[in-house]
Amino acid sequence: MKALVLTSKEQGVVLNTDYPQPVANAGEVRIKMLAAALNHRDVWINQGQYGGIKYPTILGSDGVGIVESLGEDVDTEWLGKTVIINPSNQWGDNQRHQSKQYHILGLPKDGTLAEYLTVNADRLRPAPTHLSIEQAAALPLAGLTAYRALFGRAQLQAGEKVLISGIGGGVALFAMQFAIAAGAEVYVSSSSEEKIAHAVQMGAKAGVLYTEEKWHKNFVKTYGEVDVVIDSGIKTLSKRMVKWMW
Repeated sequence: MKALVLTSKEQGVVLNTDYPQPVANAGEVRIKMLAAALNHRDVWINQGQYGGIKYPTILGSDGVGIVESLGEDVDTEWLGKTVIINPSNQWGDNQRHQSKQYHILGLPKDGTLAEYLTVNADRLRPAPTHLSIEQAAALPLAGLTAYRALFGRAQLQAGEKVLISGIGGGVALFAMQFAIAAGAEVYVSSSSEEKIAHAVQMGAKAGVLYTEEKWHKNFVKTYGEVDVVIDSGIKTLSKRMVKWMW
């Protein structure tokens, strides 16, 4: 099969037209991929800026495809279904944080940038019918990250005030849309006035340029304190921030 394979540190990602096609083991399905999406994670791995890199590996965490074959002990109803893939594995029992065994599809296990992929059947969900195949393929990793931050970690409630930094990034955009849909009062920050304006068009209350001096103090003076901060750039999140510390 064709696959984009992280071949070596020197070569990086190379198109391999004769990569071995995977076989579904017990509890797994084999998926014929219809669409896959890139994350910054793939870029960092390709640049060697990620832990646990191994060669060869097929990158890619996000994707949509058709279940083509089943391993033992898999419900036959999945056969022929168009599915979206949850790339998170072994998260653990605590929704607030991952377990030590947690890993993401696309390293160490071969990912979605190939014609075929095998995953555990419990990682599947029917592809959302209101999204195109391409839109659905871009949802899982960034969408799950934003959802867990807002609702698993911060326990966001309707009416709370949220500040989302770096709007324009994948996690930030998902977090903004989820928070708006949940009835929160959402504010954003960016280095781009254009991105702020677009966020406001999508439902954010307002935005600020974090490139301006003392922007955080001016924000509090203008809009007041916030309940939740989502900063996907440095992966921090604070609940009930009643004081700003910089």
